[in-house]
Amino acid sequence: MIPPRPESAVSSSVRTAAVGTAGVAQAFKRALVSQCHPNMLFAILLPFVIALLGALLLLWLFWTPLTDWLDMQASQWQFINDADAWLIGIGLFSLKLYLVPIIAVVILLPVSGILGLAIAAIFVMPLVLRHVSAREYVGVSRQGRNATAYSVWNAIWVSCVFAAGWLLTLPFWLIPPVGVVLSVFWWAFAFSRMMRVDAIVEHASPQERRVLLERHNLGFWTIGLICALLNLLPPAWIILPVYAGLVNAHYGLEALRRLRDERVIEA
Repeated sequence: MIPPRPESAVSSSVRTAAVGTAGVAQAFKRALVSQCHPNMLFAILLPFVIALLGALLLLWLFWTPLTDWLDMQASQWQFINDADAWLIGIGLFSLKLYLVPIIAVVILLPVSGILGLAIAAIFVMPLVLRHVSAREYVGVSRQGRNATAYSVWNAIWVSCVFAAGWLLTLPFWLIPPVGVVLSVFWWAFAFSRMMRVDAIVEHASPQERRVLLERHNLGFWTIGLICALLNLLPPAWIILPVYAGLVNAHYGLEALRRLRDERVIEA
């Protein structure tokens, strides 16, 4: 076999990148149409209810001990004490009175959000895949193995990394622009790393999965970044777990179909 020339490899990479970018836009368009189907509108309820119940449970169990601990920690921060004393001295308000509850919400709310996303990845994503594959990807056969176990493991490790990273980087939120950047980064990580696997795990073989995740890593990260930016808008929280699943499903299955077409042509 004649090895490919360097310029051929470069042009192939460029074509892959171009197809990946177009595939992201196409996936968002197709997902918007799929989201309007009654089945997918009904699927929104499960992750939303789980996230809501999780938030209420977390508030009930951890609000008081967390705010007490934060109040104790804040009392040891000299600049917080100085700012608090200055604000009270000029007759405004106590900084600690508002700062501690805000930090508690910043800690607990994302935990409930990642719980809802994990539930969507494990339980709602199979419904999403059945919906889109039966309508637009009938020719893409299911060749995945141990899909449920792999999906659960992926959801667990992504959730743990997200939670740990979110908590460890909280001190940087004291620098206002950095807080927004960190929020976008961690949610892009969650949407990308969690949904990409579930989008293809049922249909792609282990070998195909490795090729797709390597070839379309940038595309999946782009989808995660866009979803993370949408996540800055609170009304989007209701639909994002399912809509992000639909986008990744369309993108992943279309990429898998192209990969198999390439192999047929090569053969």
